[in-house]
Amino acid sequence: MCNIKRGGVEGRLLQECVFVVWDECTMSNKSAFEALDRTLQDLRGNSRLMGGMTVLLSGDFRQTLPVVPRGTRADEIKACLKKSYLWPNAYVNLATQKK
Repeated sequence: MCNIKRGGVEGRLLQECVFVVWDECTMSNKSAFEALDRTLQDLRGNSRLMGGMTVLLSGDFRQTLPVVPRGTRADEIKACLKKSYLWPNAYVNLATQKK
């Protein structure tokens, strides 16, 4: 979990948020995504996914994988957001750009 106190400024802000936008999430390690889920559940007192909050993830999975210090390519793939136990709960909406 993240070190955010329920009564602190960040904790109160996350309790009041309607949604969170996480840009370039595809470069993040899945453990950060999972820590956000546990933190929001704790701060909001809600055991639903992400504490019941909508989280908009954006990024391009064809770009950079998460960095794993001294890790192999296989380690990077295992750290990818799509390998998180939370990923099956994600609603994927592909945005395309017409040229």
